[in-house]
Amino acid sequence: MEKVEKVILGIDPGLNVTGYGVLDVSTGRAKLLEAGVIRSSGKTLAARIKDIYDGVVEVIETHHPDVLALEELYSLYKRPQTAILMGHARGAICLAAEQSDVEVISYAATKIKKTMTGAGHAPKDQIQRAVQLELRLPLLPEPPDVADAIAIAFCHFTEARQTQRLGTVLVPSDK
Repeated sequence: MEKVEKVILGIDPGLNVTGYGVLDVSTGRAKLLEAGVIRSSGKTLAARIKDIYDGVVEVIETHHPDVLALEELYSLYKRPQTAILMGHARGAICLAAEQSDVEVISYAATKIKKTMTGAGHAPKDQIQRAVQLELRLPLLPEPPDVADAIAIAFCHFTEARQTQRLGTVLVPSDK
């Protein structure tokens, strides 16, 4: 029997600012429950990772998501250290989810952008506007990390909905 998802947590990982968005999809339509940022105030890498972990645990304990949708890592040839640092943030997020028994599913940034705008290389402001329109928000979601997190959750919602229509099972990439 296929699990019916009611709450999706989308996270845009970052070492300084991690965006999150929580969608209620129990009615078959996405409704924003909460969105915000987890800020790392620690001076050391270990302290920043702990801040991210603690913040994600708090969001999970508050909303009890059925799934956590996360942006996949990517790296530009000229900036490999960025991917390494993002890996630390993703590790903290994945650990928080695993310890709370929340499934993690990853999506490529281009997939998320294409789902929201029809273009895989859409700029941040276009993602913000698309999220605002799709969820009928009165204001543009700020900062862009929040819009990205909501877009990640919405991408999972549309993928899961399409997969259910096709009668196939979504295979998570991180679990």
